[in-house]
Amino acid sequence: MHRTYSMRQSRAPTASQIETPPPPSSSTKHGRLFGRSNFGHNFRSKAAGAFGPDLAKKLTQLVKMEKNVMRTMELVGRERMEVAQQLSLWGEGCDDDVSDVTDKLGVLIYEIGELEDQFVDRYDQYRVTIKSIRNIEASVQPSRDRKQKITDQIAQLKYKDPNSPRIVVLEQELVRAEAESLVAEAQLSNITREKLKAAFTYQFDALREHCEKMAIIAGFGSHLLELVDDTPVTPGESRPAYDGYEASKAIIQDCEDALTNWVQSKATVKASLSTRARTLSQRRKNKMGNGEGHDLSQQDNAMPGERDSWVPASQHGEYENEDEDEDDEEMESSRGRESTSFNKEATTA
Repeated sequence: MHRTYSMRQSRAPTASQIETPPPPSSSTKHGRLFGRSNFGHNFRSKAAGAFGPDLAKKLTQLVKMEKNVMRTMELVGRERMEVAQQLSLWGEGCDDDVSDVTDKLGVLIYEIGELEDQFVDRYDQYRVTIKSIRNIEASVQPSRDRKQKITDQIAQLKYKDPNSPRIVVLEQELVRAEAESLVAEAQLSNITREKLKAAFTYQFDALREHCEKMAIIAGFGSHLLELVDDTPVTPGESRPAYDGYEASKAIIQDCEDALTNWVQSKATVKASLSTRARTLSQRRKNKMGNGEGHDLSQQDNAMPGERDSWVPASQHGEYENEDEDEDDEEMESSRGRESTSFNKEATTA
């Protein structure tokens, strides 16, 4: 038997990791307030958006929901690893060919679990980038509130005391507030577009790598199944002695080599646009003028500067303590609806 054989005897960096350094570990893998239960998932979904500025509430809910998605994927990866080990244990008591093949299948399934764990780390880069948009939205809200507050004060004074000298002062403050708000809104618009494209580039690149590697493992798993002799036998008849140990080991080695050498530039699956889509894309590009439009025909290419390296979470602004703040919010919310209502009333006052 070859029970000691595993997919990776040494964890040398793969070609994909050399081409694109892996991201830091996902923020969902530590600092959990409610552990791994469904209670935490349900609570986050319902409480999302209950805190913070109104402008950022919808995106806050999206970020919370993505955290649930990531923790679910993390759980699936762990469960898959346990399934792989159990499959190998079950095969020990079977015939030689079934025992050897199930052991090697367990190796492949365990590798799938590890790929899913790596995918969570890459997926977190998408979530962190979306989070940075939310932070900008939250920073813009005060300028909106200040402008609205001054506008309300002017309207109130004009109604109560149209000749009040304070109206002139407030109108000057309103001009300054509108200028500040204009700058903040422009910054929000620019950063939203930049970060949205970057975020989903992270997600789609991670999905492409994950799915292609899964397809590689599935293909070699099919080759392993060919080593199982499924020819029916009559009672009392014995099967030929199994001699596929070296073959199964070679298949596993080939699978490891395929996974190690996979790079984004050699991805098999390509998204090809139809003639109509290319025509519409080119038309839009021409309308933009100067050849600087968004040409969808080049959508398979990586965004300039986005695939050079994974961005550390600390570079996304207000992120380092973000999850701790969210857990603090969850803890405060768990104290009951009465304290939440009290806090809202106090804030309004």
